Amino acid sequence: MNKWMTLSLTAVLALGFTLSGCGKTAAPQTGNTNQGAGGGAGTAAGGGEKPGAAFNIGMVTDVGGVNDNSFNQSAWAGHQKLEKDTGAKVKYIQSKSDAEYVPNLTQLVKANFNLTWGIGLMLGDAVATVAKQNPEAKLAIVDNVVSAPNVVSVTFAENEGSYLVGVVAGLMTKSNKIGFVGGIDLPVIKKFEAGFKAGVTAVNPNATVTVNYTGAFDKPDLGKAAAATIYNSGADIIFHASGATGNGVFNEAKDRVKAGSKVWVIGVDQDQSLIFGDDVTLTSMMKRVDTAVYKVSGDVIQGKFPGGTTIVLGLKEDGVGLSETSKKNVPADVLAKVEEYKQRIVKGEIKVPEK
Repeated sequence: MNKWMTLSLTAVLALGFTLSGCGKTAAPQTGNTNQGAGGGAGTAAGGGEKPGAAFNIGMVTDVGGVNDNSFNQSAWAGHQKLEKDTGAKVKYIQSKSDAEYVPNLTQLVKANFNLTWGIGLMLGDAVATVAKQNPEAKLAIVDNVVSAPNVVSVTFAENEGSYLVGVVAGLMTKSNKIGFVGGIDLPVIKKFEAGFKAGVTAVNPNATVTVNYTGAFDKPDLGKAAAATIYNSGADIIFHASGATGNGVFNEAKDRVKAGSKVWVIGVDQDQSLIFGDDVTLTSMMKRVDTAVYKVSGDVIQGKFPGGTTIVLGLKEDGVGLSETSKKNVPADVLAKVEEYKQRIVKGEIKVPEK
């Protein structure tokens, strides 16, 4: 078998690792906190004589931080579940700037962690550097591809999941004006935008989508300002793909709802209705980072590290999709239409654009 092959989630999940309640993650519990190279480090309590008791699994966040209510937090939730189920000791180091990525990753590698995760596209170069400097170490990355025999890369078909929430927005908008707030203008965020716009257009060609990139994943104030501009233009639904910057999008929506305006936000990565409430969260585009982290880390514990491979998770593999709580605010007929489009994508009848 070619070690550079791309794996489907069918193979990835073959060992039967399953996360219960996917997407219903609570805020991270860091336990003991100390200062390590590059920022704060947290350790989750647990352990015991379980299969993974002798293992140490760590992750380094991007600048959005572990409490971003998005993919960093989802990744940490996957680590916490891994610790609970296997006894592995898990730890995170939070990066305050991109200059800290290499030192933070190196700290975990030099401490002989069995697997070190880089969470987010921005850590790609750092993971590649640390992997080359430490060929015996095992590393993994989310949202980027690092071609190295000691790195496993996990990517998602964000465009496919975003297409489905685009269908929701296109069918539920009352103003035919919809918004998209992105973080940094990067290929992975363009996938969210492209899929979302395609889904809107598929069901409502009369709707327009206003796009605003804030240039940051950790600036809620910029997210709030971007949302205010879009809502002021008449939009009633905004989809964000901006990490912690998206907290500001929700805050702006909450302010408007309190003032009597009915506007919605479509969350991302996690079920953000559990964080921001059903009054403003229409649905969320789930990106199951927690499941991927749990499974790959579990493989390492079982001695099956898939180094040199890229795992791609889309609708077919249940790697992306709508949150389970969508039915609270999305009517049954709209969800039926979403399912129709999902099946068409899975069957290859619809090719969702990536940019």
